[in-house]
Amino acid sequence: MLIGETAGHLGASLYLRELCGREDGAPPPVDLAAERRNGDFVRSQIQAGNIGACHDISDGGLLVALAEMAIASGIGAYIAPQPEDVPLHGFLFGEDQARYVLTTLTPDAVVVAAAQAGVTVTRLGVTGGTALTVKGAGAISVSELQRVNEAWLPRYMAAG
Repeated sequence: MLIGETAGHLGASLYLRELCGREDGAPPPVDLAAERRNGDFVRSQIQAGNIGACHDISDGGLLVALAEMAIASGIGAYIAPQPEDVPLHGFLFGEDQARYVLTTLTPDAVVVAAAQAGVTVTRLGVTGGTALTVKGAGAISVSELQRVNEAWLPRYMAAG
């Protein structure tokens, strides 16, 4: 599940830098009220026992947060994003603020609690399996994500 609103903000993002070779645009605006509301909501759901895993969405956006969760847990996920007014690359890599991705065994309870708290929540998909899959955009095995993640430091140190 995704907590918070997504506008697909790509200014000053890792996406622009790493995939487009650019470092332009303003960073995403910060809404301190949304930061507090969404953070308080996530904390309350953790305390209520409704969240199995949670990750903030920051550098790299939603897909990077999902990849980091898959690397840490060894568990894949299938997400089927349905952005209505945000391009897919903006939805997956936008660095909009005040957002979290979480797993839960009680999605209906989280949706009800989010509505009561005035928090935007989006159901993304399901966890499980051995790959991180985005419907319509491809898949990568969790073991490959782990391999690439663990290889960068030795490669960096060898380059000297």
